[in-house]
Amino acid sequence: MRSRTLRGAAVAAGLCVLTSAQPALAAPVDHGKPRYSAGAPSVGDPYFPDEGNGGFDVRHYDIAFSYDPAAKRMDATTTITAVATQDLDQFDLDFRGPDISSLTIDRHPAAFRREGQELIVTPRPKLKAGTSFTVIVKYAGTPPVITDPDDSIEGWVPTEDGAFVPGEPQGSPAWYPGSDHPTDKATFTFHATVPEALTAVGNGQLLSQRTSNGRTTFVWDSTEPMATYLATVTIGKFQVAQSATRSGIPIYTAVDPQLASRSAATVARIPDIIEYFSSIFGPYPFASAGAIIDRAPDVGYALESQTKPIFSSAPDLSTMAHEIAHQWYGDSVSLGRWSDIWLNEGFATYAEWIWTEHNGGATAQQTFDSAGNYGRAATSAFWQTVTTDPGPVDMFGNVPYDRGAMTLHALRGKIGDAAFFRLLKEWAAKHRYGNVSTADFVREAQKVSGMDLRSFFDVWLFQKGKPSAW
Repeated sequence: MRSRTLRGAAVAAGLCVLTSAQPALAAPVDHGKPRYSAGAPSVGDPYFPDEGNGGFDVRHYDIAFSYDPAAKRMDATTTITAVATQDLDQFDLDFRGPDISSLTIDRHPAAFRREGQELIVTPRPKLKAGTSFTVIVKYAGTPPVITDPDDSIEGWVPTEDGAFVPGEPQGSPAWYPGSDHPTDKATFTFHATVPEALTAVGNGQLLSQRTSNGRTTFVWDSTEPMATYLATVTIGKFQVAQSATRSGIPIYTAVDPQLASRSAATVARIPDIIEYFSSIFGPYPFASAGAIIDRAPDVGYALESQTKPIFSSAPDLSTMAHEIAHQWYGDSVSLGRWSDIWLNEGFATYAEWIWTEHNGGATAQQTFDSAGNYGRAATSAFWQTVTTDPGPVDMFGNVPYDRGAMTLHALRGKIGDAAFFRLLKEWAAKHRYGNVSTADFVREAQKVSGMDLRSFFDVWLFQKGKPSAW
């Protein structure tokens, strides 16, 4: 500020000499004066136009709640620490959850209203760009189950003994307010209080577990940046086990007792999967690992919740490998727009292929050639969806997964093993905890291989039809 002030004084003095006979000039504009406006109500992702918010960057969520499974009732306080990226007189949060009893900003009561999933907040005093601020939202009631465009469900899903909590792609606002888009990552702390017969399992590492008056409070801390859809605190009766990989990464697994025998062989391989993927993808990106295996038959899928993938039934080894691979590709390295979902699912699916080959099963080439992959007829509807734009209804369909994996295998053949596996490691390392696009990957592949791959990626990612030459 000192240099700017001195420079301004020198210029002003010069003008006085040169223009002393001229009419007085208008006073210079004060560019430091705040220009308050409302933050954008979303980040503009076409698949989910209401997701995310503008005008601020969330740095940390602290979510404290008690949950009564019998009444399906949550009493919660979410504390959001954020930094204003513009002068704000209004901003939005994404929230579909229970009724709000109070909302404060830096301990000052703030006006708010709700429109759909938008929680519209009016801070007083207003917030200057660069200012760190704290929002505290208190709410209570029954968190909703969210239905996606493909009719799958997520959010806060009640189970017989607790709740199964997946968030992709729009379920997190069911149970906590925030900026619900993968581009606004933050760290998380969870304080979950449940009946003492139950266990609450969240992302990151368990800091404490204390029981009093028939209820247990679990405190989980996730210290690496995380997209909101990857947050979970899944609740139920679980058999808990703690172990570690050979390299010392702690592993925490929670398995529904009724699924324990069917899950045992798969759970036992978690350390091996992490070690193998670390050898080809680079170091495991988080401070802890694990899995949550619950009975949630109405959900019917698994999700790569950060550090602890969640499974709605007993998983097979291939599914476990898929979700653990996401810790690198999807969780640490996250998409910037949902249309690029193949960067998550294609990578994790190809990791399944590699893991299967590593364990003596079908080779990656055999899986590529199979009837369910490249062996599909050219007339199949499968080839009529563009990989980089499957649409919100089909974003979790076969194309992002299988054609995405085929793209990677074809690329491996195109540039050779040495360049391909160097690309996977550099991609994971360069973009750790960040967000990426397909264009970023194309550039990275061309840089690592030293080849012009525009035609290759065009036929595999941007065009309809079965590729016949690349």
